[in-house]
Amino acid sequence: MSVSAQVCVPRPDRDTRRDRVKRVIDLVGAALLLLLALPVLAVVAALVAGGLGRPVLFRQCRAGRHGRPFELVKFRTMHAPDPRRGRTADGDRLTPLGRWLRATSLDELPTLWNVLRGDMSLVGPRPLLNDYLDRYSPTQARRHEVRPGITGLAQVRGRNALSWEEKFDHDVWYVDHRSLRLDLRILLETARTVLRRDGVNAEGVATAPEFVGSRARPERDRTPA
Repeated sequence: MSVSAQVCVPRPDRDTRRDRVKRVIDLVGAALLLLLALPVLAVVAALVAGGLGRPVLFRQCRAGRHGRPFELVKFRTMHAPDPRRGRTADGDRLTPLGRWLRATSLDELPTLWNVLRGDMSLVGPRPLLNDYLDRYSPTQARRHEVRPGITGLAQVRGRNALSWEEKFDHDVWYVDHRSLRLDLRILLETARTVLRRDGVNAEGVATAPEFVGSRARPERDRTPA
């Protein structure tokens, strides 16, 4: 089933006590961040409207907890595909403004709304395309045992400079070792990563290459460095 054909209606989950505490932190944190970011949101929205036109927001179905689809919301950074103008690949569609928004992670600010809705958490594996669901190994699919996050362990360990396998190793390690203390550590390291603009793009591509699946390989200890 294509992404566009899927209905992005999340269903409620039964949370553990730890998850409920994390959910409260997510609600308070996302609400405060949205409130503080209102002036920035207004300025970025105006820049996107002037540079790319409307709609200002990019909406796409992504796989959430347990693989359930939800609608991710971000600021637009690309032109719509237009073969007549040679705008087909991501690199051709990405604008200078879009590159700057991605480098500073300002395009992610509307995603705080997804946290308030319960689709996402502040910290967790990044939400990816629904088309990837049948491409994961059983171990990689465990990244969907928790809510996806705006930031995560893979984002502070290399972001798009990592291979897909390295990202998923970090995601699964996070699932097995998650704690409020680890979340705080990741949030603090995220601030440093954003300021330094580390790993914004994968080598040779404008954003990140498509995940087409992993070759079979022996299981190993997935302890991030």
